[in-house]
Amino acid sequence: MPASLIHITGSQPLFFLQSAASSYVMGVHPQGTLCHLHWGPKVSDTAHDDFAALLDIPQRPFSTAVLNAEGKHVPLDILPCEYPTANTGDFAPPAIDIEHADGTRGFRLAYESHRVIPGKPSLPGLPATYVENDNEAATLEITLRDTPSNIAVILRYTVFANHDAIARSVRITNAGTQSATLRRALSAAIDFPDASAHSLDMIHLPGSWARERWLERQPLHSGEQWIASRRGVSSHQHNPFFALASSGAGEDHGEVFGFSLVYSGNHVGGIDVDQYARPRALTGIHPDGFAWRLAPGETFHAPEAVLVYSSRGLGGLSRTYHRLYRERLVRGPWRDRERPVLINNWEATYFEFTEDKLVAIAAGAAKIGCELFVLDDGWFGHRTAPDRALGDWTTNTGKLPNGLLSLVKRINDHGLSFGLWFEPEMVSVKSTLYETHPDWCLHFPGRPRTESRSQLVLDFSRPEVVDNIFAQMEAVISSAPIRYIKWDMNRHLAEIASAALPPERQGETAHRHILGVYALLERLLARFPDLLIEGCSGGGGRFDPGMLHYTPQIWTSDNSDAISRLRIQHGTSLVYPPCTMGAHVSAVPNHQVRRTTTLRTRCHVALAGVFGFELDPNTLGEADLAEVAALTALARKTRHLVRHGDLHRLADPFASDEAAWMLVLPDGSEALVTHVVTVIHANRPGKRLRLRGLTPDTSYRNELNPAEQWRGDFLLNVGLPVKYEADFGSVLWYLRRV
Repeated sequence: MPASLIHITGSQPLFFLQSAASSYVMGVHPQGTLCHLHWGPKVSDTAHDDFAALLDIPQRPFSTAVLNAEGKHVPLDILPCEYPTANTGDFAPPAIDIEHADGTRGFRLAYESHRVIPGKPSLPGLPATYVENDNEAATLEITLRDTPSNIAVILRYTVFANHDAIARSVRITNAGTQSATLRRALSAAIDFPDASAHSLDMIHLPGSWARERWLERQPLHSGEQWIASRRGVSSHQHNPFFALASSGAGEDHGEVFGFSLVYSGNHVGGIDVDQYARPRALTGIHPDGFAWRLAPGETFHAPEAVLVYSSRGLGGLSRTYHRLYRERLVRGPWRDRERPVLINNWEATYFEFTEDKLVAIAAGAAKIGCELFVLDDGWFGHRTAPDRALGDWTTNTGKLPNGLLSLVKRINDHGLSFGLWFEPEMVSVKSTLYETHPDWCLHFPGRPRTESRSQLVLDFSRPEVVDNIFAQMEAVISSAPIRYIKWDMNRHLAEIASAALPPERQGETAHRHILGVYALLERLLARFPDLLIEGCSGGGGRFDPGMLHYTPQIWTSDNSDAISRLRIQHGTSLVYPPCTMGAHVSAVPNHQVRRTTTLRTRCHVALAGVFGFELDPNTLGEADLAEVAALTALARKTRHLVRHGDLHRLADPFASDEAAWMLVLPDGSEALVTHVVTVIHANRPGKRLRLRGLTPDTSYRNELNPAEQWRGDFLLNVGLPVKYEADFGSVLWYLRRV
């Protein structure tokens, strides 16, 4: 275990969590409360007395207080509490709220003990970051207890040796003699101890279907600012991420504090600014509708929150998250493999396909360099329209009379591997599964069942439902050499109740449902360890760290228009690495926004993620086929940059009519640079695109035009000259150190 990561000093302990370039400091107040003292630039753990003095917090007018052992009043509502509780004198939003057997709510936590664990323990039933050996991290566990109820709260903090991040999680154990009900159990809370609210902005990633993760930024103000999903999933509307940034912070300068929740269900995150301009940040499972009953001896595990501090602006924050998530959140053999170039038949055929038509698309795809063919919706049950057959995962012999294996073999003969679409969490009313088990969906007894897209949501809080879907999927995946599945989820949750849970546990349904989704994914990967799963939820409606633990790439948006994707991919990249973002070239006019862009621009934008296609290549002319084959070859040649490169955002499509970015290997030896313009203005001056991450004292050659060569310091400090002649134009440079 690295000795330098966690330091504990004093009999009234102070805890110093020391990552590569930042520190996180807590201390136990003499009254017993665990207090937050610092998160930010690195400080020395020898400053024990300096930090201990911060715990001497004077009483303020009209403040609630208790007497400590020395007879002094301790002002509860202004203590910088590390895990604040409800209804005991702290009036800001709490991290935890418990209803006791007598109907009262609230309790007071006091420090009891701590321990340091080498490495990083896993979270039962939940996705989380991980380590491969104990030398990669150290974990601090601090036990807090409410004496009257004997409920213990164990706060866990993991500090990584190679990643400048802290992973926080919470478990709550009822060691008492009476049952209690958790009404709120968030994963992290931080009281910023100084009056910093007026110099901070909140950054988050709101959106909608086909417009996911558009970056928004606004100054903090007095009161509360929240992002949330009550939709049963992380959602298109609010990603489970937010950040606090100093008001002048940009891509490469300024302080930024990031909060990323590793969870795929209902979530809440945000800030409360108190009367002294001090922000409290919180993130975790949304408390609305949540009620988890803790019988004596039972334990609840809250999801993990990953906290990142950057003194190097938004770019520094992003690269820290990218490295951690692609190396120690994504897992399995596909974590380190370069992803295949795929073609999906959906926009080429929708439901209207035959075996011969699919094979013809695969043959055309092989000619342009694709490696994986994906059969989307319509292959199963009696699925001839979107209102039927979900839940019946057997081959649709009306469309594929020779069976799935015949199709797979024919596509394999063209040199492509085969993938298949599933929507495992859904059921159609017009299905054998629903006719047999109408109580297996989420529903309220005796009330109408809300449909969306003519489908209902299976109750994955029930193990027998998960078992049934697993058995069906296992049979299909075992029936042919299926190397990939696209896991879709096309509606949000309503009537969140389970026929299998008693009344006092109905508030557990939403979280148990998500645990069931994770359990099914875990079982599939254990059964088929080489299977590549791509997540999807109406496009990017469940693009979150929880899903990335099981699905190393996620379909970023159903909107594949290149110009729309500039903002979608820019916002997504604030937290998520390019190697997790499915980015495809589709036909024009685009099926979502009806825009027409050049094939070159569509390919250039898709090269920023996991490259693929949503079209029929047999509809392209000879010139387009030649161009797309060359660009597919470039995608295969440069995909190691997507997998291993550092992303630098060079122009912001939310702030201008251009977007630019580059992927550069950490050693500066190679880079892929892209610039896209949306609107050309008359008499516009020339632009220079200043690059980052290169070696100043060497030269770089553009492999796409070897006559072009520049010094590294010129590219960094002067920049590439850029000019355009048309709207929606793009330029690409593939730079290699000479």
